[in-house]
Amino acid sequence: MIDFFPKYLLLYLTKGGAICLKRALILLFLLHVRRSTCKKSHRNIRHRILKLSAPKLFSLPLKAWKIKKLAKDLSCHDKSSVNGENVFSNNVCLGSKICQGWDDPAIFPPEIIVEIKALACEIPVERQIPFSRLSHADIAQEAIKSGIVASISGATVWRWLSADAIKPWYYRSWLFPRDPDFAKKAGIVLVLYHRIWKNKPMGADDYVISADEKTSIQARKRMCATTPCAPNRKRRVESEYERKGSLAYMAAWDVHHAKMFGICEKQTGIEPYRRLVDLVMQQKPYRTAKRVFWVTDNGSSHRGKASCIRLSKWYPNAIQVHTPIHASWLNQVEIYFSVIQRKLLTPNDFPDLATLKTGILNFQEHYEKISKPFKWKFTKEDMKNILSKISNNQNKLEQQAA
Repeated sequence: MIDFFPKYLLLYLTKGGAICLKRALILLFLLHVRRSTCKKSHRNIRHRILKLSAPKLFSLPLKAWKIKKLAKDLSCHDKSSVNGENVFSNNVCLGSKICQGWDDPAIFPPEIIVEIKALACEIPVERQIPFSRLSHADIAQEAIKSGIVASISGATVWRWLSADAIKPWYYRSWLFPRDPDFAKKAGIVLVLYHRIWKNKPMGADDYVISADEKTSIQARKRMCATTPCAPNRKRRVESEYERKGSLAYMAAWDVHHAKMFGICEKQTGIEPYRRLVDLVMQQKPYRTAKRVFWVTDNGSSHRGKASCIRLSKWYPNAIQVHTPIHASWLNQVEIYFSVIQRKLLTPNDFPDLATLKTGILNFQEHYEKISKPFKWKFTKEDMKNILSKISNNQNKLEQQAA
């Protein structure tokens, strides 16, 4: 067996020590592999030469690790983290522990990670930080300033936050429910979309209309003509424009039959709203329908009980149903408004109001031909779950403030 070893392997063994023995065994294995490969056919000799001449892992200097023993059998001196706490005090393994070198990344205990994540979830104003939102670098600086850690990098903070999908540098506009009867009013609208009225299924002669207005649609005449796109060039729209006035677009959407009605007016009001109602109710099948439910928000054109009485006087078979305050997202016609905003009104390039009106009505006609009823999946139970979560979060915030 000794004759098989080269002289440089015997030198490793004569020095003694576990590390030398380990290196000798590695060299022996690699020598055996090399000899076995040499016996094979010499196919693609250039590739084999380049591969064998590349630097090997065993030729690189190994890093010196200080191995100490734990209590009883093995013991190791615990390394303190940069914040002064013992990083191994709560996580002692029963085997051997390799002490960290001076150039190794710092190890932080779980308590520090949780505290920095909690810092990221706070609003900057609450900590008297003159920012509206925090980046991972800002969070790292605030953690050092607050004494949570002695030093930490923004990349480490970003890695911890990414693990829990915490992104304090992003924000989203939101409307919290402030209507005292939010659940009741929203529940009526949601069951209407599923063709239920007062806990009874609606008949085939019942219709649901979602109506609203899109106000202040400007006609902007660009100072230079818009150029079309070309290979490696986007469409170009002049940033400077001349205002040519604005109008209001009042629309009504048949929820279950995907029919679209709309008019353009100079401004909103009761009379323009009545013209929209007349446009719908004077046509079949709404004129002779048993009931036509009009879902609207609380805008000035159709607000409160007075609007319900006024609509019933105009058409006895029409029933007004209001969404809660600040809950226009419950009105399905808002989905159509978002479509027309993306498809027609962005970018806004209309030389005058007549062109703008023609464009809106032409889009309405085209959309009705290709549209289908919206797949409304949000139910009354979903709304209850969301409201309960909001209520629980508000209670927690109140308890923390107290």
